[in-house]
Amino acid sequence: MAVYKQLVLKQRPTDGKIGKHLFTLKEQPIPSPGEGEMLIKQTYMSLDPAMLGWMSEDKESYIPPVEIGEVMRSSGVGEVVESNHPDFNVGDKVMGMTGWREYLISDGQGFNKLQPGVTEEMALCVFALPGLTATTGLYNFGEPKAGETLVVTGAAGSVGSIVGQLAKADGLRVIGVVGSDEKADWIVNQLGFDGAINYKKDDLKAKLEELTPDKVDVFFENTGGPIQQLIFNRMNAHGRIVVCGMIADYQAEKPSAGPNWIPLIKKRINIRGFAMPDHWNEIPQLLQKLTPYVQQGKIQYRAHTIEGLENAVDGLNMLFEGKNTGKMLLKL
Repeated sequence: MAVYKQLVLKQRPTDGKIGKHLFTLKEQPIPSPGEGEMLIKQTYMSLDPAMLGWMSEDKESYIPPVEIGEVMRSSGVGEVVESNHPDFNVGDKVMGMTGWREYLISDGQGFNKLQPGVTEEMALCVFALPGLTATTGLYNFGEPKAGETLVVTGAAGSVGSIVGQLAKADGLRVIGVVGSDEKADWIVNQLGFDGAINYKKDDLKAKLEELTPDKVDVFFENTGGPIQQLIFNRMNAHGRIVVCGMIADYQAEKPSAGPNWIPLIKKRINIRGFAMPDHWNEIPQLLQKLTPYVQQGKIQYRAHTIEGLENAVDGLNMLFEGKNTGKMLLKL
């Protein structure tokens, strides 16, 4: 009997650290789809910083935690290999919430077919969570206007790189905060950002002042860390701060202190935190907004791909260590 592998959550992280001891690798017989179902062979799986929160027991988060004994949550793409579903045929490439496993049965809910010309990598790097998150945060809450200045942290990451490119396409001055000279070179010379700050080596205050002569109108926050308060203090009146992620604090014993709120009053700054599950119903409109930028060649991306389900934990840790050089994907 043919079998497949899956990783289930065995215990929760107690110190904010991710290790293979948290998971059990199981082999299961490959199932057959029932009436109205299809069997999907997953080909690529997304690895995202939010997974640390999903495996933690946080009942107040925006999405329920993965339960002990359940397959670890993730999005992915795959190919339909058997189908009893009227809307999906064998050979269709599909994208949805797949989990850390090689095969899965689905009734089609939450899965969409990839459009012609869209590869598995492009689907996960652009049209899945990265592009949807960037589009939601920038346009729903950032309210960008041509001629303004936007600063985005995690600018070489999957979300930050798309935020910056969308803003550049709309006529904003875009400055990205990154963690290496290679990433700085990529966002400036390949993606067209107006400047980059390497938070690991630059004089943050001086470099920020140099690159934002008109100060900052939109701050898209993906990481947290020491530069956060400097950007906050550089905001213009009526500026907008979009808080998408705080990866620098996810594994910290004590999160870094936030900015003083007095400037919020004086400058009438709007701060908005958001999470994509609140916006699932907006996906058709978000894709309608994003797709023309992609079709016009205004959105570039790069993937950092590793292989093998057993390496999922190592890949996830690369995100928190800043060792990835693109959207973190796992090829099965």
